[in-house]
Amino acid sequence: MLGAMFRAGTPISANGNPQGGGHYFIDRDGKAFRHILNFLRLGRLDLPLGYGETALLRAEADFYQIRPLLDALRELEASQGTPAPTAALLHADVDVSPRLVHFSARRGPHHYELSSVQVDTFRANLFCTDPECLAAMQARFGVASGDRAEGGPHFHLEWAPRPTELPEAEYERLGLQPLWTGGPGERRQVVGTPSFLEEVLRVALEHGFRLDSVFPDPEDLLNSRSLRFVRH
Repeated sequence: MLGAMFRAGTPISANGNPQGGGHYFIDRDGKAFRHILNFLRLGRLDLPLGYGETALLRAEADFYQIRPLLDALRELEASQGTPAPTAALLHADVDVSPRLVHFSARRGPHHYELSSVQVDTFRANLFCTDPECLAAMQARFGVASGDRAEGGPHFHLEWAPRPTELPEAEYERLGLQPLWTGGPGERRQVVGTPSFLEEVLRVALEHGFRLDSVFPDPEDLLNSRSLRFVRH
């Protein structure tokens, strides 16, 4: 791939743009590229002790189509007793629907007042072809087998945080429910899109996935509507 990029007469792709002065910017992981260069220089794979980003390095080697490096990474993982994770896809979509709720608030013994408050209902769909990662995702959000889980490689979540102005009895009467994440002692309420996507991101990275695309704004990750992860 590197040879093809700079071969005379080859058009430069969108992720490798000339910057002037004979310099080119390749939109890939810079830290991983250090190990790729060393492999090309030395002809062998020398990684720091305790290096924990072999999945990332393998994805970069696959992008550059450096077959000897891919073989070396497979041998390294086999010698460490950690099989290379299989290729997988993870997709997370989240949407919010504001809803104006009217309720009667008691202001005195015989005095009731009609009040209104906006309640945001969040709906999320997660699709993952790695069963282990999918199970970890369900556990992170407290989804037990058969509880809000649709089966197969995906599941659906729906929650609506209770505004402080809305009485708890009215909240329950409307059939609304919160969403919690974390284990005992670290239980946290998911109050919106950023806190939900932050948990998805954590689980994805723990299972060797890399962020592939963000919609609609790549620069506003935690307020996006859709995240796509891949694992090569």
